[in-house]
Amino acid sequence: MRKLSILIIFLSLFAPGCEKKDPEIPGCIQEKIDSFKKSTICDSGAYISIYSFKGENVFVFAEGNCGADLGASVYSGDCYLMGFLGGISGNTLISGVKFYDNVKLVRKIWSN
Repeated sequence: MRKLSILIIFLSLFAPGCEKKDPEIPGCIQEKIDSFKKSTICDSGAYISIYSFKGENVFVFAEGNCGADLGASVYSGDCYLMGFLGGISGNTLISGVKFYDNVKLVRKIWSN
């Protein structure tokens, strides 16, 4: 019984340090998420979502709706900036394809 008590105490000391990581979010994207949340200028409308695009997950960082020229950056899973949607030009293309016509929302990660 004493060994079991010691084991439980030992495990409880280290269990809070375990952090569950989302397997869909690569480490470099997680860094961008953390930074984006801290630097978002709009009080509402900003979001981060995962979309399936051309068979791969991509990450959309939308700046919100507090400015006419704000848009959304699209990153691949390896943190490559694929392009920018919206903005003053109203761009809708990523890799020469109309982005929102050719994606499926996987899930929203964060929004304000």
